[in-house]
Amino acid sequence: MSPELRRSLGVFDAVVIGLGAMVGAGIFVALGPAAGAAGSGGGVLGALAVAAVVAYCNAMASARLAARHPSSGGTYVYGRERLGSFWGYLAGWAFVVGKTASCAAMALTVGAYVWPGHAHTVAVAAVVALTAVNYGGVQKSALLTRVIVALVLAVLAAVCVVSLGTGGTVPLASGDELTAGGVLQAAGLLFFAFAGYARIATLGEEVRDPARTIPRAVPVALGIALVVYVLVAVSVLTVLGPAALAASPVPLVDAARAAGAAWLVPVVTAGAAVAALGSLLSLILGVSRTTLAMARDGYLPTALAAVHPRFQVPHRAELAVGAVVAVVAATADVRDAIGFSSFGVLVYYGIANASAWTLGGRARPLAALGLAGCGALAFALPLGSVLAGAGVVAVGVVAWAVGRGRPVPPGA
Repeated sequence: MSPELRRSLGVFDAVVIGLGAMVGAGIFVALGPAAGAAGSGGGVLGALAVAAVVAYCNAMASARLAARHPSSGGTYVYGRERLGSFWGYLAGWAFVVGKTASCAAMALTVGAYVWPGHAHTVAVAAVVALTAVNYGGVQKSALLTRVIVALVLAVLAAVCVVSLGTGGTVPLASGDELTAGGVLQAAGLLFFAFAGYARIATLGEEVRDPARTIPRAVPVALGIALVVYVLVAVSVLTVLGPAALAASPVPLVDAARAAGAAWLVPVVTAGAAVAALGSLLSLILGVSRTTLAMARDGYLPTALAAVHPRFQVPHRAELAVGAVVAVVAATADVRDAIGFSSFGVLVYYGIANASAWTLGGRARPLAALGLAGCGALAFALPLGSVLAGAGVVAVGVVAWAVGRGRPVPPGA
């Protein structure tokens, strides 16, 4: 058994790390595809509400489970302990694969804003730099995340003020017909932006007094993020409308222009890059901790379970995750990664809700709603995302069936 990680994070740091993952680049890139799927301003806001309800159910399931099982790994640990080793393995597989795609998407967002003609090069450099920050210890990561969250919230507040100051009204209709399927698909795409609250749970082994800290931090982080998302969505719809929002690859930049605030465009551009860096920092933290947990149990190479004697971080897992993300970021497309990532993460949270059901009592109604919501959103995603995501999950099942279901003994 590898050494445990240092418990150094309090409620405030846990909330900030969750916000760093949620109030990140997702809000800068997910509104456009969601508007295209929803077909109207009212559909976008409805999709946001649906995604928020599912996210709340998932968050409460994760918080309850993390308080009961305060180890690194999140739903990988919960599924293993509550449902059996296969379900834990499948959750870990879905999380690592889905969030690796998210990491690549965030890195490419940095590149697209900082140096559009060389987005892949900048993306790889960002991955290398943030992997080095994480290697230095989780407290350094938490400190940098505080700065990033403060900057991003300031930029989003500026966009809201100038957009709402135009005196326009939110257009609740467009030329496209509003459908339940469209709203669900938009909610699935917006879930990409919501999914960061699990970072608090995956860092459970590094949180002080996890039984108290995690159940407090998760709903606070999610609540703040939801308020921010609603304000930003309403503000952007006010000045762009749903059709222009759907067509825009950089909706917050276009909203600033439409509001007559050209001076804000470079600020928003820089804010998007900083937000993507914050999301990437938090994502690498979460994926490396799940990798650590799976390596401890032998489902990934056991060498990845090592904890650095000085920095007390899973340094080999962090380096491995950083290397894989750098390769993906050098070749991937940012928009394709959103749907693929959402499918994998929804599978992960579906297992979290099923695990929370076993806790009984008051946990069950929200767990049932969360499980149903995850299933509905996952299969409402664009067909290409569903097929790719289901294919990768199937690969994980086959890997289990042909021998990975037998863990490698420690030290082997």
